[in-house]
Amino acid sequence: MPMQKFHYVPSRLPGFLAAGALLVSSFAALGQVAPPATGTPPPPAPQAAPPPAPTPTKPVPYGAGMKVNISADGSKYLRFLAWAQFWSTYNENNANTLRNGIAKYDQLDFGIRRARFITLAQLNPRFLLLLDLGMENQTTFSGGVPNDPGGPGKKTSFYVHEAVGEFRLNKYLNLGAGLNYQTGISRMTAASTSTMMTYDIPVVNFPTVDLTDQFGFFMGVYAKGRIGGFDYRVAVDDAFQINPTATTPATLRTNVAAFNPRNTNKIYQGYFSYSFRDKEPNLLPFTQGTWLGTKNVLNVGAGFHYNPAGTYSRAAAYPTTTPPADPFSTTQTNDIKLLGADVFYDAPLDTAKRTALTFYGVYYNYNFGPNYVRYVGLLNPGNGVSSGLGALTGNAAPILGTGQSFYTQAGLLLPRNLLGPKAKLQPYVAYLHNRLEGLLDTDGGIKGINIYDAGLNLYLDGHNAKVTLNYRARPDVSDQTFLPVNNGAATINNITYRTEITMQVQVFL
Repeated sequence: MPMQKFHYVPSRLPGFLAAGALLVSSFAALGQVAPPATGTPPPPAPQAAPPPAPTPTKPVPYGAGMKVNISADGSKYLRFLAWAQFWSTYNENNANTLRNGIAKYDQLDFGIRRARFITLAQLNPRFLLLLDLGMENQTTFSGGVPNDPGGPGKKTSFYVHEAVGEFRLNKYLNLGAGLNYQTGISRMTAASTSTMMTYDIPVVNFPTVDLTDQFGFFMGVYAKGRIGGFDYRVAVDDAFQINPTATTPATLRTNVAAFNPRNTNKIYQGYFSYSFRDKEPNLLPFTQGTWLGTKNVLNVGAGFHYNPAGTYSRAAAYPTTTPPADPFSTTQTNDIKLLGADVFYDAPLDTAKRTALTFYGVYYNYNFGPNYVRYVGLLNPGNGVSSGLGALTGNAAPILGTGQSFYTQAGLLLPRNLLGPKAKLQPYVAYLHNRLEGLLDTDGGIKGINIYDAGLNLYLDGHNAKVTLNYRARPDVSDQTFLPVNNGAATINNITYRTEITMQVQVFL
């Protein structure tokens, strides 16, 4: 049987084999080497810059204080201010000083000079409410509640300093009433104690403190305002009652005035100033001590304080054999007439270095009546005496009285970055010169009294956090006698200068 021939005819590849063949051919095409390109190659792509480092968050400037806006535009608000000042003082005492019955030449003391809290409410564009609470002058030795059985330095009073309501009549005139700080005489009579350049006020600016006023604040009505560069404030106040047991006609020294316990007259006072350069804010009554170069200020001003029959005195010896039925019939009254004129300059010197100069000078002419002298010692560390001269012990000095006084201070804000980006240094000097008719030299003329201060402010965050170191040379005038020929004035036999070194730490929020 013949063998048959078979012819093989290729048939169509299955679909998956065709796809595989196409994939293989594609890989083959990718594997081919392309010929080198001709011409200049393009430049490499620029390298991307690294992402910037995150900027550290900066503290928000404190500004106007703790403010709570009541309205969206901020015209209605509550504002809170608070500050405290802690003192550490080394003091060389005046002669005859006792402490707890022990004679003390010197000591180191701690105390709270001030702790204050202010609430300011502006809930209507025309109405303002100001409430100022606080305490002052507490040490472990003094400053507490009088006659408290726990001790003289305990439980110091936290009381109302200022409580006023004010109405804005128009842009030139505001009227107010209450326990107020719209005082006369000088710029420093309404000083801001949180922005002082020196470690403290000189006290000569508070001539009636805690006598006819309440720690420098007065009860009455006032008007204040600004017309262009002219600022004014005037007030009519009641005189606070004098402690009737503090002085009596029988205890008056002949021809030496004392505050009148029968005073029922009004106090009239005012202060007027003109701004030649930047205008300062006047919403609050407190005047700035130093602007630290943030403003360019040149102000001059003058003021007055008048209280009819504010003091009384006796021209002749008190009759001890047959006292009169009315002891005051042997006395005469004297008008309190106080005048002042001052100048304030605060301006940057070098805006790049942030240096600035602050200067203040004031002249006072005080008339309290014959031979009036008041001795003042801040946080006085001694009140016990062995010679009867109680007013002259501790750190007391003749600060106030009938006569003339001149006070000046100057400070220089040093260039920035001396102590880093935030801290700043400001050295200052201050000088008080008194010529009081109640203090005479051995030759019969008026004895000049001088107090010298020099200090350094370390601003850690402006006035909000600062440390002040102050050196004071204080006159000890306890070596004095009263001679009949001086007609009531004291003769200063000798002056010894004592040292005070105070460090103050302030926090102001």
